[in-house]
Amino acid sequence: MSFMPVSKEDMKERGIDTLDFVYVIGDAYVDHPSFGVAIISHILEAKGYTVGIIAQPDFKRAESVLALGVPRLAFLVTAGNIDSMVSHYTVAKKPRKDDLYSAGGIGGKRPDRALTVYCKMIRKVCPDKPILCGGLEASLRRFAHYDYWNDCVMPSVLVDCQADILMFGMGEHAMLELAQRLDKGEAVSDIRDVRGTCYLCEPKDTPFGAVQCPSFEEVSRDKRLYAKATRQQYDEQDEVYGRMIIQRQGKKMLVQNPPAKSLTTEEMDWVYSLPYERTYHPMYESEGGVPSILEVRFSITHNRGCFGFCNFCSIALHQGRRISVRSEESVLKEAKYLTTLPDFKGYIHDVGGPTANFRIPSCKKQLEHGLCKGKKCLAPTPCKNLDVDHTQYLDLLRKLRRIDRVKKVFIRSGIRYDYLIEDKNDEFMDELIEHHISGQLKVAPEHCSAAVLDKMGKPHIEAYKRFQKKFYQITGKKGKQQYLIPYLMSSHPGSTINDAIELALFLKENGIHPEQVQDYYPTPGTISTAMFYSELDPYTLEPVFVAKKREDKAAQRALLQYYKVENRRRIIETLIKAGREDLIGQGRDKLVAPDREYIERKRKMSGGAAVGKGGRIFKQAKPGQRAAKGGRQKRKH
Repeated sequence: MSFMPVSKEDMKERGIDTLDFVYVIGDAYVDHPSFGVAIISHILEAKGYTVGIIAQPDFKRAESVLALGVPRLAFLVTAGNIDSMVSHYTVAKKPRKDDLYSAGGIGGKRPDRALTVYCKMIRKVCPDKPILCGGLEASLRRFAHYDYWNDCVMPSVLVDCQADILMFGMGEHAMLELAQRLDKGEAVSDIRDVRGTCYLCEPKDTPFGAVQCPSFEEVSRDKRLYAKATRQQYDEQDEVYGRMIIQRQGKKMLVQNPPAKSLTTEEMDWVYSLPYERTYHPMYESEGGVPSILEVRFSITHNRGCFGFCNFCSIALHQGRRISVRSEESVLKEAKYLTTLPDFKGYIHDVGGPTANFRIPSCKKQLEHGLCKGKKCLAPTPCKNLDVDHTQYLDLLRKLRRIDRVKKVFIRSGIRYDYLIEDKNDEFMDELIEHHISGQLKVAPEHCSAAVLDKMGKPHIEAYKRFQKKFYQITGKKGKQQYLIPYLMSSHPGSTINDAIELALFLKENGIHPEQVQDYYPTPGTISTAMFYSELDPYTLEPVFVAKKREDKAAQRALLQYYKVENRRRIIETLIKAGREDLIGQGRDKLVAPDREYIERKRKMSGGAAVGKGGRIFKQAKPGQRAAKGGRQKRKH
């Protein structure tokens, strides 16, 4: 069995008296390479270290983190695959009842701000043992950051959680170097130069040559400085030219070393070749298992990183924009292994990563000079140096389709249509439609307003229109009934009510009826969150409109689902307020039909004149005469 020990009994069976590392995690324990815990524990084990897992300890009892004893080298801590506050609360700040990363899908098994709680538990019962933290919650909260749930700026999570070192981004390189140096007897307080890590020190011990951000105190009271700090942090996130960053946190100085180097293809192949069980630990079977495994059980990761660099996405600050890939041989070997599993039904659910169709660098220049600072490869229009080529990815998919027992290979992790449409060769799009989708292809235009898309860091809607046209042309030629399902976002910073109306009209014109709409969620660390809090664009410092009132956000969301009867009243009220009553009525050029309340309002405003179904006011007829056309009236007898 490749599961790490989860109990003293497991340790005894393996002949382990003391573990090298005890890993305290906020998710249920799933041993699959889509979970960072699985990767970190397996690479450590492969290098000769022992690792035990304490999944979702009782956060009301600090002693629960000692279930496997005190580790020889260090405690490792992560909140899990996603930020614990995002896991626990909706964008409306209402508690979620479910948790896909917990057994049975039941929420409440981890605390709010899990990383901080777990680290403090360890400090209480084991004050002198090194604590190394990582994962998404640590990575995106490493600097002073706006916290949506407290509605204030919070210091670096290192200040609150009291860990010794924070690993940000992809942690394989940093973790192995830290393990080796601790194993050689180096004190954790002396380890200050590992790429991809942060630590706190006395201001007098601050290294020279760093980029200094405005302090926690400064960004807490000055939104302009908060926006400036955000830009500085993103501008130094490249592994080629990124410099050390420092930020004063009260009496301490936060030091972020340059980002870790991306894994080479050979290194990624090794990481994904390790003996993962590819499922949840058997201890969860009686609770119905862990739901998050369902989407990834038969999925394959072939790449990391995303040069799409959307402002609302955490990938740029976490995984980075540089593309890393596994070899074709490595991916095919994993696929063949999947076909041997007893519950394999012939379907590979995904061959992707952050963006499925990125398998080469965005341009040759970045390999030597890094990705352009403050610029985007695809937005608002593609860079003239962009290399667009799906050949490698297409070859890989063709070979996967030919493997015995494989019936279908799906792509579900997201296609960048704006990149795809720039490919002058239609082969990939043709085979994508023919072989790799089943009725629907989900893509993410997000909005149609150029002003909003600029704040999102997305390409303008013309790219989506080109893609939509070609998609339906190819689909039609093949005689298939397949559809695009667009992801859309309401209330993103920069989106006014007029922008939401523009998007609603675009959706109606194109016959799009979105079943789900994502209201913008300000998650820690992103550029969009900086805009939400500061109401400034970090790259221009120009003012940005932000819909923060509940009724404004509800109005934008309702407009995107203009076709729903239950939204009609809100939309009518919104259109009246926006001075767009011309869109209320019957007909193709109208957005929403009038309701009784609107018709009655118009009647009263017209002094009692008749009002037709479309809200049109008709002149009152005199007694004994026929009413004007469309406003029938009985003749008096």
